[in-house]
Amino acid sequence: MAVVSIGRVLTMLAEAAPDRPSITDQDRTVTRSQLESRANRLARAYEGLGVRQGDLVTVGLPNSVEFYEVCGAIWKLGATPQPVSWRLPAREREAIVELADSRLVVGADPAAHPGRTVLPAGFEPDDALDDRPLPDVVAPSFKAPTSGGSTGRPKLILSGDPGVVDLDARPPLFQLADGCQVVVGPLYHNGPFTFSMWGLFRGSHLVVEPRFEARATLSLIERHHADWIFLVPTMMHRIWRLDPAVREGYDLSSLRVVFHLAAPCPPWLKQNWIDWLGPDRIWELYAGTEAQASTLISGREWLAHRGSVGRPSAGEMKVLDADGRELPPGEVGEVWMRPPPGRERPTYEYRGAEARRLDGGWESLGDLGWMDADGYLYLSDRRVDMILAGGANIYPAEVEAALDEHPAVRGSVVVGLPDDDLGQRVHAIVEVDHPGAVDEGDLRSFLATRLVRYKIPRTFEFVDELLRDDAGKVRRSALRDARIPGGRPTGAPASESTGG
Repeated sequence: MAVVSIGRVLTMLAEAAPDRPSITDQDRTVTRSQLESRANRLARAYEGLGVRQGDLVTVGLPNSVEFYEVCGAIWKLGATPQPVSWRLPAREREAIVELADSRLVVGADPAAHPGRTVLPAGFEPDDALDDRPLPDVVAPSFKAPTSGGSTGRPKLILSGDPGVVDLDARPPLFQLADGCQVVVGPLYHNGPFTFSMWGLFRGSHLVVEPRFEARATLSLIERHHADWIFLVPTMMHRIWRLDPAVREGYDLSSLRVVFHLAAPCPPWLKQNWIDWLGPDRIWELYAGTEAQASTLISGREWLAHRGSVGRPSAGEMKVLDADGRELPPGEVGEVWMRPPPGRERPTYEYRGAEARRLDGGWESLGDLGWMDADGYLYLSDRRVDMILAGGANIYPAEVEAALDEHPAVRGSVVVGLPDDDLGQRVHAIVEVDHPGAVDEGDLRSFLATRLVRYKIPRTFEFVDELLRDDAGKVRRSALRDARIPGGRPTGAPASESTGG
């Protein structure tokens, strides 16, 4: 079995086809040999700053060639990239950096993390540093993405897989060796990070958008003859909303695979994409960043099992009731999963949280669903409290904690309400002493220093009623359901407004 380190893979790709394009962003294209040279020089600069095998390195860079160069350098030292949003407020990033105990932070203001080594975006290593391959080492963990966690505190999810590539195995998720992938999701999210890196390791040319734009995405697929792309349903929706003449005006014949995941896809939208591109090009995967197990379904299978996210393709899954009894087909319960038998090491490690576990190695991410008689899984809800907005996981406790810091706020409850574009929008119910005690603009400014932009509520509602009882408990589902169109809000809001 040809299992080699990620650092060695980048060297091998450069040796095999040094002039082949490796990564393209809005500003430049680098070849495989240029990526290899840059990663080696950066690695030696990081090594001089103390980065060693097994360290975590926080990376807060936008979608760019630089992001991949930095990660390549980290892997070449046997360290682990720990991606975060480059827009994170300093306080939120500081909590993550402290939890990670990051040896180095890349992409932040050097003054933002006293006592830590920090490099700004655009850092240039000394030209005198050697750009030849480094000694071969393996990172004990491939990646360490973050999650806000249901407690509102950050947590890290360290991959249980080391930084290696099995060159004898088929490329994952129907990717092609030496293919072309358009990358549209933010690289600090697990899906875009993982799938694009898998493509990079197999020699795909990565074409990276700084941020998703529907028309630009189609243009890049056509221009670069891309064969593979990962989207979330919000992106699919925005592409579908383009004028049909515009959407149909692009040549997408090179596109072999469209993978979607990260949030439920409305059946009508998925049906339209199947009708547009054909059932054999549309694929869906369901899994958590923890990767205990996953399901897979093609568009053709989906037509026969409409609404399903597929059958388990890796690991095992079952649906249990509240007492831990396995439910028969068609009955809704909590989805539990575990890795395949014989796996030697866990699929992940939490830092800053504890997993929900049952005897026998079963774990739950909190999702509810049911299985049909053929073993296909259907999700009925995606965690009771968690909000999925545009493919991003947003935990109400984190947003509420920031809101409640404002001196004019007595309490708050954050819920997800249906949204045609994002799937769900973040809605804040804010308890104040009297109408006018604080306005939406004040709260937005206040939250901007505490939360990354996508976590800031899009709508606010001000009330003077008690939202929680004396024990601090809240009937979140009742508050949410009362605000879904057709229902009546609990109490009359003093004001409600919609933000961008």
